[in-house]
Amino acid sequence: MKKTDLSLQLKSLPEKPGIYQYFDETGVIIYVGKAKNLKKRVNSYFTKHHDSNKTNVLVRKIHSIRYIIVDTELDALLLENNLIKKHQPRYNVLLKDDKTYPWICIKNEPFPRVFATRTKIKDGSLYFGPYSNVKMMHTLLELFRELFPLRTCNLDLSPERIKKANYRVCLEYHIGKCNAPCIEAFSEEEYNQNIEQIKAILKGNVQAVIVFLKEKMAQFAEKYQFEEAQLIKDKLQLLEKFQAKSTVVSTSFHKVDVITFLDDDKIGYINYLVIKDGAIIQGITLEVKKNLQTEPEDIILFALLEFRERYQSDSKEVICNYPIKTKLNGITFSLPTKGEKKQLLDLSVRNTTYFRLDKLKQEKIIDPEKHTNRILAQMQKDLRLKEPPVHIECFDNSNIQGTNPVSACVVFKNAKPSTKDYRHFIPRTVDGPDDFKTMEEVVYRRYKRLIDEEQSLPNLVIIDGGKGQLGAALKAFETLGIRGQIPVIGIAKRLEEIFFPGDSIPIYLDKRSETLKVIQQLRNEAHRFGITHHRNRRSKNAFNSELENIPGIGPKTMGLVLQHFKTISKIKNASEEELSKVVGKAKAQIIREYFQL
Repeated sequence: MKKTDLSLQLKSLPEKPGIYQYFDETGVIIYVGKAKNLKKRVNSYFTKHHDSNKTNVLVRKIHSIRYIIVDTELDALLLENNLIKKHQPRYNVLLKDDKTYPWICIKNEPFPRVFATRTKIKDGSLYFGPYSNVKMMHTLLELFRELFPLRTCNLDLSPERIKKANYRVCLEYHIGKCNAPCIEAFSEEEYNQNIEQIKAILKGNVQAVIVFLKEKMAQFAEKYQFEEAQLIKDKLQLLEKFQAKSTVVSTSFHKVDVITFLDDDKIGYINYLVIKDGAIIQGITLEVKKNLQTEPEDIILFALLEFRERYQSDSKEVICNYPIKTKLNGITFSLPTKGEKKQLLDLSVRNTTYFRLDKLKQEKIIDPEKHTNRILAQMQKDLRLKEPPVHIECFDNSNIQGTNPVSACVVFKNAKPSTKDYRHFIPRTVDGPDDFKTMEEVVYRRYKRLIDEEQSLPNLVIIDGGKGQLGAALKAFETLGIRGQIPVIGIAKRLEEIFFPGDSIPIYLDKRSETLKVIQQLRNEAHRFGITHHRNRRSKNAFNSELENIPGIGPKTMGLVLQHFKTISKIKNASEEELSKVVGKAKAQIIREYFQL
């Protein structure tokens, strides 16, 4: 299709809900999207420049468009989900499910086997899962083996084959783990009753199985079959113990799904939990690959439909950490702020957060450069910078009651301290503790020198302080003629407020954001570096001032004494004979008499 044909097609698109498919020149689907209004949505790609480079690249690659009209937005969502799963277009959101999680299979055969598998075969068998927690899956299988005498062999147990083959019982029968349906010692009806109970447990209906077993135990007791009743009682205890271990918040929750999404720059993280009768029966956390700028709601809905199909969930309520505006038939979305539902939401958020942290730790070990680039890209986005802040400098002033004021400048390169570039400043033009004038002076001196020496300027300057200190730094930039060339922000310590030039209202970064952590690290490092230098100056001044108070002892003599004894305490404890060897008898006597007063 020619570009002229494409422009004609854009004009003729219907104003109806539906899905649209973008194809490249080779005829491959590169993007699938849904829309309430196809004409408006598709035309929006071609009528403006997009902030995302990937979106601009996608638009350039679109060679043809196809669309399918549907009745409702929900139909569009379902169709979009199916097409994305089928074609996995390059620019769509994709769940990065890189592991083959196991399933529990109930085989479609006479006297069905129940076993774990990583391969789904379309032969009528039932599959429950997948289980991201393999330990949980094995716990369930062990529970079934304890509760029900299931066969583990792969014999053909059709009635004709049983009669013809003349099977013999195996060790499983002798140890009481199988009731030998192969020799017709156990009826198919009873076996299938056990299978129905297993299905109920796998679907989360543990309470229904407990009720069934209690009724059966009562029947045995009424007939005075106490041994059989005791066996049922043992099974009940096992089942109730399993249920107690699985309880999350409250059995008041009959059926509810929980889904939470955590957004990073190019990758998102999503957690999904299925809760039945107060217990988590399924749970999974995955990465979400975002090829274009996609709204959290779209990602959540895409993942939710996939997970509900995968885990066969029919819950009417879905708890989510984002408000969902799209209406789905038979599903109510909630964003709780308190109570038991909020506890469930927090549990899901914790799973998402820990999964993200685990992935970031692995990335830091495997590819430290990628980890650094991701942090810098996130800082660029959060602080509205034109380029990644590869070179950052942070200033802090230190003084105690106006004495020995010093300023510190610390430097980070690639989000890590560059200690060789750290600098101290002692104010020259400021009398007394004037924080604003001190900040103006040291910022001016720092960048006057960099300009004079033709060194590169930083990508970001951070001022430890609020609007006043930030304004003082900007005055220095104004004097140097570089205001607007270097991004500058101020950070106020009390509430971690981030101030931007010309904006009286600060922004607040998420307390867990990596951008804030890097800024805090810079601020703390500047404070530490400045305080250390301040203490050293104060100690040195106190040290020197005490020796200067001795009448008849000049700077030269003082220097000799300091060079030899190093500390005031050693000078005080030195004998007159020891002092004489350094400065002579007369001056040794003066020093000794002074410290003996």
